[in-house]
Amino acid sequence: MSRLVYAVILASGKGERMNCGFPKQFAEIKGKTIIERSIEAFEENEKTDEIIIVSEPSTIEKIKEIVLKNGHKKVTKIVPGGAVRAESSSIGVGEVVEDDAKVLIHDAARPLVTQRIINDCITALDSCDAVNVAIKATDTIIEAENGTMKSTTERSRMMQVQTPQGFRAGTIKKAHSMAKKEGFAGATDDCGIVFRYGLSEIRIVEGDRTNIKITYPEDIQIAEMFVEA
Repeated sequence: MSRLVYAVILASGKGERMNCGFPKQFAEIKGKTIIERSIEAFEENEKTDEIIIVSEPSTIEKIKEIVLKNGHKKVTKIVPGGAVRAESSSIGVGEVVEDDAKVLIHDAARPLVTQRIINDCITALDSCDAVNVAIKATDTIIEAENGTMKSTTERSRMMQVQTPQGFRAGTIKKAHSMAKKEGFAGATDDCGIVFRYGLSEIRIVEGDRTNIKITYPEDIQIAEMFVEA
């Protein structure tokens, strides 16, 4: 059975670590805003049917203007986000009616996601209920507490998580419902919530080092090195 594919783009963060005086999704990378590039990635993807954007309430109108200006036909809803990321994700997924649909949840702050990553996630969901995108860690990862090293883990087993993360809609809705009862405590990403409640095996799709997250001002300069125009 053919399933609809939804992209839920999370753009409700304030980006305070960017220190740019406005939400970071409106910072530009070679003439295009971060949110524009993130929307374009899914708008241009042949397998993606609809795009739902979860926005900071005060920026909904600005995002509507961007969507209209660029003629993004796949954007069907722009909805206000919640107090924390997991709540915003839950709100976006809640707009998907079909429980058998495929849903890709993506951080707007990763504007350089590739078509290969998107397609690999969608394909993987043919045979599983949850997909995580990750790359191998290049640095040794330690656990620290109060400024003191507590433990270390073998680097070869460590991976760094990216987005999108993909799910069958019914699975991630159930995960969000369970997390909501706990106030979304400790929920930093959607695969982590599914894993916490043991709702599904989580398949790993290989990410890309160019799929960086824009967090600090210098990340804009790094992203520009990967963009042709």
